Amino acid sequence: MGVAHFDGALAVVTGAGSGFGRATALALAGRGASVIAADIDLPSAERTLALAKKAGATGAAYRVDVADGAAMEEFAGWVREEHRTPDIVVNNAGIAVAGPFLATGTADWERIIGVNLWGVIHGSRLFGRQMAERVAALPAKPDKPNFGGHIVNVASAAAFAPQRSLPAYSTTKAAVLMLSQCLRAELAGSRIGVTAVCPGFAKTGLARSSIHVGVSAEAQESLRRRYDKAFQWRGYPPEKVAERIVDAIVKNRAVVPVNFEGHLLHALSRVSPASLRLIARIPSPQR
Repeated sequence: MGVAHFDGALAVVTGAGSGFGRATALALAGRGASVIAADIDLPSAERTLALAKKAGATGAAYRVDVADGAAMEEFAGWVREEHRTPDIVVNNAGIAVAGPFLATGTADWERIIGVNLWGVIHGSRLFGRQMAERVAALPAKPDKPNFGGHIVNVASAAAFAPQRSLPAYSTTKAAVLMLSQCLRAELAGSRIGVTAVCPGFAKTGLARSSIHVGVSAEAQESLRRRYDKAFQWRGYPPEKVAERIVDAIVKNRAVVPVNFEGHLLHALSRVSPASLRLIARIPSPQR
C-alpha cells in the first residue's frame, strides 16, 4: 500500500496512547495524515504524537475521557476550531470487564458502557455531524461527489459470539457493531463511510488493565497476568490491526473481522449461531 493515501487528511484517533490506537495513529501518519492523538492518559498520547512526528507528520495530543459527554463536546469543538473538521475518526478507546453477569455490578456496567459504547456514540455523533455539515456546505459535484469522511469504530470479535465470561464486554462490542451498521446506512448519502473493525486476540495491554468481577484483589491480579500472557503468546501485533483499519478506510468496508478468531467467529455467527451458543456455555479454565 502506498504511503500517500491520506496526504492532507486530518485524522482523530481516541485511545491513541497505546495498542490499536497508537498503531493506527502511526499508520495514518505514515501515509500522510495529520493526527490528533486523544487519550485519557495525556503523556501516552504525547508519546504517540512524538512517534508520528518522527515519521514527518503534524498533529496534536489531547487528553479526553470519551465517556464524558461534555468533555467530548469540548474536544470536538477544539478540533474544529484549532484545526478543522476531521476527514477520518477512529473511535478506538476501550476497556475490558470480565466475569459472570450476576457478579457484575451497576458501577462496572456504567464504566464499561461509558467507555466502550458511549465513547463511540459521542465520537460518531459529534464528528459525524461536523462531516455531514461540511458536505452540505460544499457545492455539489454530480460528476465527482464530495468525499465526506470516514468513521472507524473498533469493536471486537466478541461482538459476534456470546461468552459466559465476558457478558459486559461482549454486549458493548455487539452494540458498537450494530451502531456502526445503522450509522453507515444513515451517512451514506453524505458520502461518509462507517466501518466496524472486529479484532480477535492481539498483543495489546488490554488484559493488563482489565477488571475481573466476583474475585478477590489477589485473584484479579493473577487473572490479569494469565490473560496478558495468553495475549502476548498469541503474538498478533496491533500494527496488523492498524493495516486492516487503513485498508477498510481506503476500500470503505462495512465490517472487518481481523485475524483467525475474528474471521472464525464472524463466519460461525452467520452459518451456525447455535454452535456459538453451545461454546459459550464452556466455563473459562482460567477462572
